[in-house]
Amino acid sequence: MDIDLRKYLQQYHNQLTWKERIRITFEITNALNSIHFEKAIHRDLHSGNILYSHYNDCWCISDLGFCGPANKSSTSIYGNLPYIAPEVIDGREYTYASDIYSIAMLMWEISSGQPPFINYEHDYDLAINIINGVRPKIVSETPLEYKNLMKKCWDADPLKRPDISTLIKIIRKINLYYQSMPDELFQQEIDNLEANYTSKRLFITSHSKSYDFNIPNNIDDFHKSNERNSVKSSKIINTFRGDSERLPNEFKMLQINSNIKGKNIDINDDEKELILRKTKRQNI
Repeated sequence: MDIDLRKYLQQYHNQLTWKERIRITFEITNALNSIHFEKAIHRDLHSGNILYSHYNDCWCISDLGFCGPANKSSTSIYGNLPYIAPEVIDGREYTYASDIYSIAMLMWEISSGQPPFINYEHDYDLAINIINGVRPKIVSETPLEYKNLMKKCWDADPLKRPDISTLIKIIRKINLYYQSMPDELFQQEIDNLEANYTSKRLFITSHSKSYDFNIPNNIDDFHKSNERNSVKSSKIINTFRGDSERLPNEFKMLQINSNIKGKNIDINDDEKELILRKTKRQNI
């Protein structure tokens, strides 16, 4: 495998026609279809583990470390915050629909050329915003069929998202439609989004939702650096159970597993000392 999707888009996005972008989306969706066909959930889809092979000229999904049977429950949150479904942030189980939400974020990244929420700290505030329906603003010139499908896939209600069978059928039709058109018709659709990159904030929009979440008290501060968020060593977080109600609000959070795939997550000494003092006062 030669390059991941994030790096590929950084290098080639302004050269990609919508025909090529939709083909990439189709191949990624087709790869997820193979995973779901095996009754498995990936649980950690993001552009860092979508890989392109120049030799085979195809896209595939990698980093199956957290992939597992759909009937296997998990009490941990792992992944890259902008790609994690709101119900998972809220503490619910990963499902097939959680992977579909991640596909929507990948669709947006393919359309825009940049990771979702790239100019935002990956922290409690972003997590709450995602739960409350905030999504990246859809870029101009996005084909209507593509836009509508993406919005369905990132719906706040997992039951309203298409399943993988429905998704692959729709994206296949869109792909066939665009692939049948002459390349010259796509020249007007080549996006130069440099003007968007100069903005100090990533434009976002709030989508109405008919699905209510309980705003969680158990969200920790996710990686704040985009570099740290984009690496493949995804963060594993376990929820405090039982005694969580005795904790002050700032400590009703997710407990970080300090070693992931041999890489440590940094917590500075001041933070450690503050946590120790607070927890001692709560007699934990």
